[in-house]
Amino acid sequence: MEQQQSKALARITSVETAAERTAGTTGGDDLAVLAPAAAAALNLLADAVRRGGADHDDIVQALKAARVHEAFAAVFDAASERVMDAADDPYDFDVRLHADNLAGAAGDVRRAFEWL
Repeated sequence: MEQQQSKALARITSVETAAERTAGTTGGDDLAVLAPAAAAALNLLADAVRRGGADHDDIVQALKAARVHEAFAAVFDAASERVMDAADDPYDFDVRLHADNLAGAAGDVRRAFEWL
């Protein structure tokens, strides 16, 4: 009997993240747990795109519709805000430069999607 291969890029019914498994021990918000989970999700998407043979424009439009770029940029925005919130002196040049670089990275991510 011949097996029929699915045409779907991916079908995920459940994902258990490391954050969920360790929520009781780390408080559930440990970046050492959440960042790898986010990277794993993006790697799953990249693998599905490679195997699926989808059209480039369809892939870009799907990423834009899902607002992936906004979610990624929001991470940099949040980091920039945290740098400034933690600053003893909000006028310290090095602190402001670090916060501005993070905010700039968020803008770069957003602009990258404008070009696609």
